[in-house]
Amino acid sequence: MSEWGVGVAGAAGRMGRMLIQAVLDQPGLRMASAWEKPGHGLVGRDVGELVGSQPLGVVLGDQAQAGFAAADVVIDFTTIPSTLEHLPLAVATQTPMVIGTTGFSAEARERIAQAAAQVPIVLAPNFSVGVNLMFQVAAQVAQVLGDAFDVEIIEAHHRHKVDAPSGTAVRLGETIADALGRSLADVAVYGRQGHTGARDRQTIGFATVRGGDVVGDHTLLFAGEGERLEITHRASSRLTFARGAARAAQWIQGRAPGLYDMRDVFGFPLTVKLLPSKKESSPWIVSKLPKSSPAKI
Repeated sequence: MSEWGVGVAGAAGRMGRMLIQAVLDQPGLRMASAWEKPGHGLVGRDVGELVGSQPLGVVLGDQAQAGFAAADVVIDFTTIPSTLEHLPLAVATQTPMVIGTTGFSAEARERIAQAAAQVPIVLAPNFSVGVNLMFQVAAQVAQVLGDAFDVEIIEAHHRHKVDAPSGTAVRLGETIADALGRSLADVAVYGRQGHTGARDRQTIGFATVRGGDVVGDHTLLFAGEGERLEITHRASSRLTFARGAARAAQWIQGRAPGLYDMRDVFGFPLTVKLLPSKKESSPWIVSKLPKSSPAKI
């Protein structure tokens, strides 16, 4: 099988460089295109220079359309406006996408879903194996503990992260809310200040920390009477996410149009329904689908 050509959007950024390295490390993939915004100081340089590699024969461009045309699949960890601008290009060139951008509104998610009806897209808030296992475990723990335990989600990231709470934290909240038959929009509490009164047991709390070079920490706290359960994932390198994205780029070859997530890529088994869920409200929950089917939003 010939190597699949990968295009990387935002290639000169911190995550973009990690993605290039991950593509080079992944058997069956090669760099086909890479681009930055017009006027970026590194435009015109060989992409290999961005990762301290030998020349790759791929020049950093500044036109997304050319980048899509040259690639078999595009990995996009950029910004919400940039990712949304890339969707029509993916459809026009029939180029699958792997999207790691986070913070999308419901309207933006719908635009992604519309594009995914015409071209395969992997969309995920987190590309690490550990966090995706955490999603699986969170739903099962929440169903067992039920309303007897309060749920808090604490996340920490570097000072440069622009959205809060993180996409991973929101996904955890959606997963738990769905397992408990709640709507996250109705029960989420983002930070607390002043005289808040007693805690409503139905709520799911979020706490956000930003500082330094923290790659990404997420803790689920289930607090009951006389005991508490904490589930924590800590990422020590962005390369973890980049490798997951490269794996998704390879996996998406030959897939039918649809919106997929990393559960599909990793081939996780169906989520075990320990208790019947009252609602299936989360746009991320795909536990009733076979693992090869696209997720729906």
